[in-house]
Amino acid sequence: MFPLLGVTFVTPVRLPEETVLDADRTLREMSSVRRGLGILGGTFDPPHIGHIAAAKAVFDALLLERVFLMVANEPWQKVGHRPLSAPEDRLAMTKAAVVGIEGLETSDLEIRRGGPTYTIDSLEELRLSNPATDLFLILGADAAAGLDSWHRSIELPTLATLVIVERDGETRAEAPPEWSIRRVTMPRVDISSTQLRSFAARGTTLSPFVPESVIAEIESRGLYGLGGS
Repeated sequence: MFPLLGVTFVTPVRLPEETVLDADRTLREMSSVRRGLGILGGTFDPPHIGHIAAAKAVFDALLLERVFLMVANEPWQKVGHRPLSAPEDRLAMTKAAVVGIEGLETSDLEIRRGGPTYTIDSLEELRLSNPATDLFLILGADAAAGLDSWHRSIELPTLATLVIVERDGETRAEAPPEWSIRRVTMPRVDISSTQLRSFAARGTTLSPFVPESVIAEIESRGLYGLGGS
């Protein structure tokens, strides 16, 4: 569906409590049984092919059961910096983005919980409801480098394995040493939600960076100045 969804892998490097995935090693040593739940949290305002490519890359590389695109209710690091689309609009766009893509699902857990969104609360809730399931927190390189600033950050490594998604040619991201880490490399997708909102404001097409199903949702809801509800 997306030509950018192919996955490449870095050469394995042995580091303490860390695994770097390699395609040949994966084929030789990993079981074909899928285990574990990936969590890719975000504002998704709007969701785009970079989000989808990252989620799919991790789903395939780690042989996870599924990956949740978890839509933030009130992302504490963004509230007050710019107007956010309503949570129900962002959820609808994200649902449209993953339709028909194996292994990817949308979660409204943080929206149902309400209030400010903190990852620690979501991981604790998922751990309670899925005690036998390994959790994998999926982050880009920039977010991984800033984990120390997160709410109750010292407790996060006890709840999940950190998956750092790095783009081809990107400098290796560092993370706090307390984490058990997996790394997955994906092709570069040089687009952001900020750029896409700017495109919409200028009347520039969002295609091919936003799936057509999401564009239809944007237009039907009159988001970013497109269409009308």
